[in-house]
Amino acid sequence: MTTDTHRVIRPSVLYFGTPVVLLTTENDDGTCNLTPISSAWALGQHIVLGIGSESRTVRNLAERPELVINIASPELWEHVDRLAPLTGANPVPEAKRALYRYEPDKFAASGLTPVAADLVKPPRVAECALQLEARAAALTPGGAGLFFSVECEVLRVHAADRVVVPGTHHIDPAVWSPLIYNFRHYHGLAPEVGHGFRSETARATVPAV
Repeated sequence: MTTDTHRVIRPSVLYFGTPVVLLTTENDDGTCNLTPISSAWALGQHIVLGIGSESRTVRNLAERPELVINIASPELWEHVDRLAPLTGANPVPEAKRALYRYEPDKFAASGLTPVAADLVKPPRVAECALQLEARAAALTPGGAGLFFSVECEVLRVHAADRVVVPGTHHIDPAVWSPLIYNFRHYHGLAPEVGHGFRSETARATVPAV
């Protein structure tokens, strides 16, 4: 039983440990935009994304709903942070000008590699072990116009061989680890403490000799 005490605080952000994903979308001229976000969650074969309303990504998805959701792993954190101050919006929105700059080629700027997708036009990020080709099904404004919740239908999943349980379609949670954005600091997952009752990849416990 914990004996911690609590107090009321007003943190500037509520990123209490959320995964980092890299979104690729198609620009007006057919080029690609690449952006990191840290508001994403999954339900079945759907992913819901939280994206700032002034981002180029929202504009792209409203006009061209295809995208790839690339899930970053911890070793990519420096690439992600190179992307963080860049925007594909030109001119840069006034609210972003103090911290962000326009960059038309974010793959080159971040040191990441585009690779063709199968079913959608935007490319996958080669360095990401999990890549989800998807289509935006609904964009819902929220936060008094500050962001959009984007519901995406996953069309195809690409997984690096090393993170798949051999002979199955299961991701091996003992191998795969997402990059976690924890109050503006980057983390990997801590060691496993247990597994859920519906786990399809739980390892049998070997009795001590």
